[in-house]
Amino acid sequence: MVNITERAAKALVKLLYDTVDMPQARLRIMDRGQGTLGLGIDIEAPTDYVVEYEGSSVLVVGETLANSLKGVTLDIEESPEGTEFVFWYPEGSS
Repeated sequence: MVNITERAAKALVKLLYDTVDMPQARLRIMDRGQGTLGLGIDIEAPTDYVVEYEGSSVLVVGETLANSLKGVTLDIEESPEGTEFVFWYPEGSS
């Protein structure tokens, strides 16, 4: 399962609650193909892995994808364009 830094968790909560007005909506890690991960908005499925922060479910990952994310870390980076989410892979993987 993916690891999430404290600062990424806080940013996920802010993003979710600032942009989505459906209480059952969650952010979802998605496979965008060719080894690229992304975030989208979705509804939690019964087989999803759920990441909670301060008592709220904020991020979900499908079971198949979650199994392939061992050692991957979701973090944030500051850039001149603003804050962005980044995925860090374990050394030696792609």
